Amino acid sequence: MEDLKKTAPNQRALLSQLLEKRILIIDGAMGTMIQQRQLTEAQFRGVRFANHSHDLRGNNDLLTLTAPNVVEAIHNDYLEAGADIIETNTFNSTAVSQADYGLEEIVFEMNQEAARIANKAAANWTARTPDRPRLVAGVVGPTNRTLSISPDVNDASARDINFDSLRDAYVEQVKGLVSGGVDLLLVETIFDTLNAKAAIFAIQEVLDKSSEDIPVALSVTITDRSGRTLSGQTLDAFYVSVSHARPFSIGLNCALGASEMRPYLTELSRISEIYVSCYPNAGLPNSFGEYDETPQETSELLRDFAKSGFVNLVGGCCGTTPEHIRRIAESVSKHPPRKPPI
Repeated sequence: MEDLKKTAPNQRALLSQLLEKRILIIDGAMGTMIQQRQLTEAQFRGVRFANHSHDLRGNNDLLTLTAPNVVEAIHNDYLEAGADIIETNTFNSTAVSQADYGLEEIVFEMNQEAARIANKAAANWTARTPDRPRLVAGVVGPTNRTLSISPDVNDASARDINFDSLRDAYVEQVKGLVSGGVDLLLVETIFDTLNAKAAIFAIQEVLDKSSEDIPVALSVTITDRSGRTLSGQTLDAFYVSVSHARPFSIGLNCALGASEMRPYLTELSRISEIYVSCYPNAGLPNSFGEYDETPQETSELLRDFAKSGFVNLVGGCCGTTPEHIRRIAESVSKHPPRKPPI
């Protein structure tokens, strides 16, 4: 069978071809798999940053440069488990987030190399199964700042960042991801729609200056059972407020497990005119901040989503592992993808 990734005219067309046939599988948690390795401060620093002024343990995105073999191995584990789409290790790869580590100057490199590592792994698996191309999503995270909420309880007008500064940080990140060759751009774990708008603005600015037609996926986080984002929007309001960007897909991830996410996914599937994604946490965290939901439990919940016709793309967020993804892939394989209204 011909290699779709080689013959498709662009990433958008390829994804559309694939999504017409089946539910696609997104990978699971990068952070969970890194934490399992219990890496030391020295391992995070590597040789290059051995004398860096800041503590670096916990800066998972830095491993792209200091321990690329670890990142590539995690990508390979998820691809072997059945992931069609793997996410770059760039959730915090902006100057805004990396300022906490004094590493603002290497952000472009972090994103470019993260995309290259993921592309290498995806290309190797595509070569093994040319009838099932593997794709790379360039992850654009929310940062550790918010444009809509004051950090000062005594001053509702206070902000610790402005729109232009956040947009500029996203421009640098997106340039690196595009340079590294991602197949789509995934703005994920959106808790503040204004932050997401800064990312969307940055993406459009970068793509307008290039010849790339890279689809943009958005994934929002409903923070609790109130059904709202952290900045206070309902799901319907969020959908309307980002629809101008004409995203390729829209979905839900993080904060909740699949069981708690179901009513919101039901609503999103009802109102969305585009593809719908869902990659929940492995349940809710326990008192130690760990996730106890088993791969079998998660896969059964996502099977229900597929059977109900809610989803086009599924995967896992915090607490999920390659075994979660393997079981999810098996559980949804017999169900057709959701059909967006024409």
